[in-house]
Amino acid sequence: MEDQAQAKQPETEQGKYVYCIIKTEIPRDFGPVGIGGRGDKVYTVPYKEFAAVVSNCPLIVFDPTRENALAHEHVNELVMKDFTVLPMSFGTVFRTENDIKEFLKGTYDALSDVLQKMDGKIEFGLKVNWDKDQVVREIETENEEIRRLKEEIQSNTSTSTYFSRMQLGRVVESALQAKADAYVSEIYEALRDAAIASRSNKPIGDKMILNAAFLVDREKTKTFDDQITDIAKKYENKLSFLYTGPWPPYNFVNIRLKLERGTVT
Repeated sequence: MEDQAQAKQPETEQGKYVYCIIKTEIPRDFGPVGIGGRGDKVYTVPYKEFAAVVSNCPLIVFDPTRENALAHEHVNELVMKDFTVLPMSFGTVFRTENDIKEFLKGTYDALSDVLQKMDGKIEFGLKVNWDKDQVVREIETENEEIRRLKEEIQSNTSTSTYFSRMQLGRVVESALQAKADAYVSEIYEALRDAAIASRSNKPIGDKMILNAAFLVDREKTKTFDDQITDIAKKYENKLSFLYTGPWPPYNFVNIRLKLERGTVT
């Protein structure tokens, strides 16, 4: 028969997807929310006082699709409700639980240090945008050199107009950068007392002037929220604020694997 003639397709080898590291000696079950949409149970694999939060998964390279990324983040946010979380990089897969325990054993000292530093800490994200065209119009009214160059361009039809335009572009860009730097500096200064640390990431697009992450003590969450609200009100007609979190400290903990041993930075 045709069905018998067909070769049996080999099953994909199974592994363990690791979401984060926590400190607990009590086994935990976080429910059937594992990555991949199969309903795999998320549970802990212990080593001494630490545990890796894992689920079964195919032994594959996971694509960073929106669905997979959200599943990874969802588990970390779920665990974060009860524990200080050291998030693992997206797509971290081990073959067996024993391999995970060997990783925890190899990074034990570093994990102890990082968990102590991150104990009770959470992350918030802040993106700040502006209306660049509006800012340019403001700069043109404030900057005497820009007004002079514009008048020169409008009244001059010679080839020197080209150089004036080039000069105008440079002056405008310089003024924009100076204004953006001033806004960013004021925002950081306003949040300094409530945040333990901050990390600046590259702005995305032409309108974003700040893309930052802030590490905050859980007990100071309201203070940080209030300071974000105050600074947003101060610039409500000039800047727009996108405030997200709380998150695990993704930007402040980097756990990556090397071929021979685990490394925590």
